[in-house]
Amino acid sequence: MNEQFDLLIDSYLSDDVGIAPAFLTQELSAGLQQNIKQLQEDDLMTAAGIGNEQVKDKDQQMRSDKIYWLDKKHDNQFENEFLKQAEDFIERLNSSCYAGINAYEFHYAVYEEGSFYKRHKDQFKNNDHRKFSLITYLNEDWLPTDGGQLQVYQNDIMQQIQPRSQTAVLFKSDETEHEVIKANRSRMSITGWLKIV
Repeated sequence: MNEQFDLLIDSYLSDDVGIAPAFLTQELSAGLQQNIKQLQEDDLMTAAGIGNEQVKDKDQQMRSDKIYWLDKKHDNQFENEFLKQAEDFIERLNSSCYAGINAYEFHYAVYEEGSFYKRHKDQFKNNDHRKFSLITYLNEDWLPTDGGQLQVYQNDIMQQIQPRSQTAVLFKSDETEHEVIKANRSRMSITGWLKIV
């Protein structure tokens, strides 16, 4: 796994957007996909908000995905395996880049057909704890015509990243503007933030 960790870190250091196409194993990705499908069946996914409680966007015009927060208290095998891998990655990031990350949060995210998230940055205006955004994708056989690409803006350059299963993307939460293009089929991921608190 260290090879994928280093690929994600090195590509971030090189391009300000890190990409590792095999960050998750096939088995872990499949297990997390099943978790999301079960959450949907149990009607536990909730509409995502914008901002924290102090500055929440009540109109929901910026995004239309549904989320569910990961938590070790759920005692779910695949969730715990993912969180352990995230902790191992943070340890690698801290040791190689002196990042100082000491906390994290992750949620499942589902973009149903027609869903989107307009251009934004991930850090709250009234809270600077989020330092890095880490997204991992859970979509099998994704095609460009399926939409749902992560569109990243850096100066005058725009990059589109396909949300393919097992792929991870890393970028600075307070610097990198990005959006999710309208999905043409259901799109699954785990989105999270590496924090200093």
